[in-house]
Amino acid sequence: MDTTGRPRHEPPRLLDRVSDAAIARHLSANTRKTYVRWIRRFVLFHRKRHPRDMGVAQVNAFLTHLAVDGHVSASTQNQALSALLFLYGTVLEQPLGLLEGVVRAKRPKRLPVVLTPDEVSRVLARLEGVPLMVALLLYGAGMRLNEALTLRVKDIDFETNEITIREAKGNKDRISVLPQRLKTLLQRQLTRNRVHHTNEVRDGRGCVQVPHALERKYPGIGQSWPWQWVFPAKGYYFDQQLGRHFQHHYHETLMQKAMRLAVVSAGIEKRAACHTLRHSFATHLLMRGSDIRTVQELLGHNDVKTTMIYTHVLNRGGRGVTSPLDELKGLGDG
Repeated sequence: MDTTGRPRHEPPRLLDRVSDAAIARHLSANTRKTYVRWIRRFVLFHRKRHPRDMGVAQVNAFLTHLAVDGHVSASTQNQALSALLFLYGTVLEQPLGLLEGVVRAKRPKRLPVVLTPDEVSRVLARLEGVPLMVALLLYGAGMRLNEALTLRVKDIDFETNEITIREAKGNKDRISVLPQRLKTLLQRQLTRNRVHHTNEVRDGRGCVQVPHALERKYPGIGQSWPWQWVFPAKGYYFDQQLGRHFQHHYHETLMQKAMRLAVVSAGIEKRAACHTLRHSFATHLLMRGSDIRTVQELLGHNDVKTTMIYTHVLNRGGRGVTSPLDELKGLGDG
């Protein structure tokens, strides 16, 4: 058996090759699973034909099917396309040519949902424990949910009040601010975690996944304290690719459920979710006069045009103008 649990004489299957290639290129676990899921759907759509026997025409047909019959969003269709480009360009080494004739899913122009400062306070007041600390990171540092949940001990600098966000969207690192009001909560959390982690290591557990190359270079680094999750889950999971048990971070579904309950309990009727706190972070910084380029860097946007959507949220009434009706004198309110 090799390290993935496959017999040595058995060549890896296609989806195993996709997963192996993603690991070798240090793609996140979520990206790896997403690529595997879309490639499986692509193969099943074409009645289990092997992708090496297909090409541009079949990819076009699948993407068009997603838009026309599946009614998927533009971002979902692009996600499927990215998976297939990775399959053909990286795994099969048969890069696809120009994709023409694909029916593109429409990308609606919607402004993000943003909470007022008072609404944020009401939501936070209804959270406690790990969900509260995660929510404080989303709103206080502009982090995405997965970025907060996969935060490691070594990436919090209490001296400089900085948080390093590793391998964020686009596989880039960035620096964000560590809110002063969160420092004490996080320090207490890490103190509790360290006691528990010491006991786990003593019992032969306490291992988390680290980038694969680091594990080969520094065996056992996955048990070291700096690499531990700031918000660990209680249980362990078995990774079939690596053939080992690892401790997972706090699960996103638990955080999402806690956020939904807090929003309802606060009496807020907006469709607010975890990502709404990140939107609110950006909008409130701009309301206070922060430079848009600074906000762009804190959010990790490639293009300032993406950040500029929050300037539209700041407008009040059609593009921020005052209606001429409100300027008339001598009219009653009724």
